[in-house]
Amino acid sequence: MNQDQITNILVCGIGGQGVMTATEILAEAAIAEGHDVKKTEVAGMAQRGGVVTSHLRFGRKVLSPQIAPGTVQVLLGFEGAEALRWSHYLRSDGLALVNNARLVPPVVDLGLFDYPDDPPGQMRAAGHRVVSFDAMSIANQLGEVRLGNTVMLGAIADYLPFAPDILLACIVKRFARKGDQVVDANRRAFAAGREAVARQLGANEPAPA
Repeated sequence: MNQDQITNILVCGIGGQGVMTATEILAEAAIAEGHDVKKTEVAGMAQRGGVVTSHLRFGRKVLSPQIAPGTVQVLLGFEGAEALRWSHYLRSDGLALVNNARLVPPVVDLGLFDYPDDPPGQMRAAGHRVVSFDAMSIANQLGEVRLGNTVMLGAIADYLPFAPDILLACIVKRFARKGDQVVDANRRAFAAGREAVARQLGANEPAPA
């Protein structure tokens, strides 16, 4: 990806996971690199528990925030079933980064939707390139489940058209007022997310063009 191209990122998950915050931080990083940025969010039936999706587009000039199906370079799935539900937005050479921790949305509890047995597996069977990992377990190992958001940002850091340090700087800025301990925890979560993906794809594998 270069400055002349439009980068399309779709972030999806469940309310309360930090989907919108993650998209905001990604947008801030793109702006810091001089990109024109457009984004839009759709929240489900509740702030917590409802489904949430965010479209993020950036490049030299972006006219619309809406992403068309089949044009997403990177799908960042905070929740597996939601990643599967939005996987038709991926390009043929796109990449899905999926938190495989099972977080059942209310529509399942209400009997309106059957939770798939293996969302990442179904995505792979459909021909998508998928890296799945348990962001919640990683966050818990670092001592705070809320770090899952930063783990996910670390996961996408090597598959953006700018250096990972740009994204990390935006994360540090976001949490700086909360003190050095919180900043350090987020640095470690960011590194852990990058490592979780690099172990499967390889740190030097290029992002979708």
